[in-house]
Amino acid sequence: MSHATLVPSTAPTRVDDLTFSIHTTPFDEDYTPAASTRATTNFANLARGADRRENLRAALAMIDGRLNDLAPWDNPERDRYTARIEIVSIDVHFTADDGADVDFPLMEMLDVRVVERATGAVLGRSVGNNFSSYVRDHDFSVVLPAHAATSPGTEEPDGFGDLHGRLFRHLLDSQAYRERFPQPPVICISVSTS
Repeated sequence: MSHATLVPSTAPTRVDDLTFSIHTTPFDEDYTPAASTRATTNFANLARGADRRENLRAALAMIDGRLNDLAPWDNPERDRYTARIEIVSIDVHFTADDGADVDFPLMEMLDVRVVERATGAVLGRSVGNNFSSYVRDHDFSVVLPAHAATSPGTEEPDGFGDLHGRLFRHLLDSQAYRERFPQPPVICISVSTS
């Protein structure tokens, strides 16, 4: 399959014709971003540069510290729990109108498990968290500025965000997602007025 930019000329005619694949990468001090990981993704930025391993260690220690601070009642030393984190990468696959098979990196999110250090027992799990979407990025970085340039002072363009929403809903209904995750994701996104 080839990687492609999702644009109207290569987009599938029906969302039902999409399939998804999901793969995970451990987020630990050895993490290296995949070639398809967005350059502005927070966890990928930690893993770049000469101090990458120290950055990752510090971030993971901060996460574990906060996790243990939130669970003090049976944890007097504040070291009982650790967060085991995997980066979930989701690709969408479809056949374009010209017959080409297209493999497109759609989004990334985190799969976080709370693990008791002494027993290794998984005590809780949350999928979603730091959500990253290429289609959402396109909407905000390309579509919205282009609309603002041609129609200043107006609301967002008709259908703004619809493709992202349709793709996301289809992913959650997909066999690939349901087989991998028992619950819907919890999404945390940052919003800027700029």
